[in-house]
Amino acid sequence: MKQPARKTGRPRTFDADTALDKAMKVFWEKGYEGSSLPELTEAMGMNRPSLYAVFGNKENLFKLALERYGATHDPLFDAALQEPTARGVVEHFLRGNADAQTEDENPHGCLVINGALACSDDALPIRNSLIERRAASETRLRDRFLRAKDDGDLPATFCASQMARYVMTMSNGMAVQAAAGATRQQLQEVVDQVLRGWPGA
Repeated sequence: MKQPARKTGRPRTFDADTALDKAMKVFWEKGYEGSSLPELTEAMGMNRPSLYAVFGNKENLFKLALERYGATHDPLFDAALQEPTARGVVEHFLRGNADAQTEDENPHGCLVINGALACSDDALPIRNSLIERRAASETRLRDRFLRAKDDGDLPATFCASQMARYVMTMSNGMAVQAAAGATRQQLQEVVDQVLRGWPGA
């Protein structure tokens, strides 16, 4: 006698990419520790055993969600770095962030910022990985400014490290403001202020 097929917790129509997108939005809105497993499983449409079977533990799920977030948001930064002038780099980066951080179809703010604004010791690996990610972006921006100095696009007295830190601080602060309810127009006005203070503006 043929045995009935064994049931699993994963539905036939399960789509790992769709589930990961939904998990990403939960983490994006609530942060790593603020996102409970019941909230994640409900959003993803799967039970806890299935989540573990497909994505591993919560930490690994967050890392996968962060990679997915980066795949859609890193191109903005990459494109900004290709602008012909340093001022163009900053404008492209910050204006793009103002738009991306206030999209109607997504949580406001930035997953890299929202992910670990407050973390316990248990979540330090997540916090540290996000810090490293932000530091890597700051380093790339600094290197772009150094190249602009070599090209004569920026004055010799310009401090590339300080300006890179300043621009990243503005970007991070805009993400916090967006998550707190700042509008796209308000963020764009912040960008206007940054650009008014640009050397030679």
